[in-house]
Amino acid sequence: MIPYNQTFTSTITVDGTHIDVFPSNDNIDVETVESFGEEWSAFHTFNEEEIFSAGDNYFDIVPQSLLNKSAHVLDVGCGTGRWSYYIAGKVNCVECIDPSKAVLAAARLLKNKPNIRISQASVDNIPFSDNSFDLVFSLGVLHHVPDTKEAVKKCVQKVKQNGHILLYLYYNLENRGLAFKTLFHLSNSIRWIVSKLPSKLKIAVCNLLAIVFYLPFIALAKLLLAAGVSENVVSKIPLSWYANKSFHIIRNDSLDRFGTPLEQRFSKQQISGMLEHAGCTNIVFADNAPYWRVIAQKK
Repeated sequence: MIPYNQTFTSTITVDGTHIDVFPSNDNIDVETVESFGEEWSAFHTFNEEEIFSAGDNYFDIVPQSLLNKSAHVLDVGCGTGRWSYYIAGKVNCVECIDPSKAVLAAARLLKNKPNIRISQASVDNIPFSDNSFDLVFSLGVLHHVPDTKEAVKKCVQKVKQNGHILLYLYYNLENRGLAFKTLFHLSNSIRWIVSKLPSKLKIAVCNLLAIVFYLPFIALAKLLLAAGVSENVVSKIPLSWYANKSFHIIRNDSLDRFGTPLEQRFSKQQISGMLEHAGCTNIVFADNAPYWRVIAQKK
C-alpha cells in the first residue's frame, strides 16, 4: 500500500477491517456527504454481475495496459467500493477514500480484497503524497463538491508524472435536444424537493420515482431494441442506458439522482479546461453514455 503523508485522527473497525479517519477541510458539502452515507447504507450490496457489467461501462476508455500488476491506484469517493472491487484483480493495489459513512459498506464489500485499503478522507485532504499513483479515478463524485475545479486539481496532484486520471462528471446535456432538456429540468425540480426529505421518506420516494419515472423510458428502449431499432437511435431516449441494468442499480441511481442536495453539470469544454488547468494532456472523452467519462494523462 501507499504510505500516508499525515497522521490519522481515529480508527473505525468494521468486521475486522480497520479504517483510518482523516479530517476534512473546506471543499465539502456536509449535507451531500450525509446524503451519500444514507444512500450507500441503503444500497450496500451488489453482486459480481452488477459490478462487472457497470464497471465495463465506466472503464471502457481505460487502456488495458494501465491496469497491470504494478499499478498503484487511488479511488476518490469510493462509496461502497464497487469500482475498486472491479479492478482489484487487475492492479497491484487500490487505496479507497470517502468522507461519508459509506466506508462502512465498502469495508463489507471489500473485506476479501487484500490489496485494497479504505480510509475515511475527502478530496480536499487526500492523505497521500503527490505523484504517488499510476491511476487516480473518481466516478460520479466530483460534481457533488462545491469547487469541482479545485477537486480535480487535488486528484491530479496525486497522479505520477505520465500517469492517468479517469473521471465521470455529470454532463450539461450539451448533446441533447429540447425535449430531453425539458424532461431533465422537470426532474431537477423534483430533486430539489426530494433531496430535502428525511432519510427514510427520501428513499421511499426515490424507489417510487424509479418505478414511475425510470421504468417507462427503459421499457420503451427495450421494446425498440427488440424491434430492431439501432442502438444509436435508442440512445436518444432518456434513461435508455439502463435497458440492460438490474432494478437494484436503477433504484440506487434514482436515489443518487433525486436524493442528492448538491449537483453540478459540465460541458466537455469545461471539463477539458479543468484538466488542462490541473496539468493534464491527451484528454480523451467517451463517445457513449454515461456522459461525460474522460481519461487524461498528467504531463
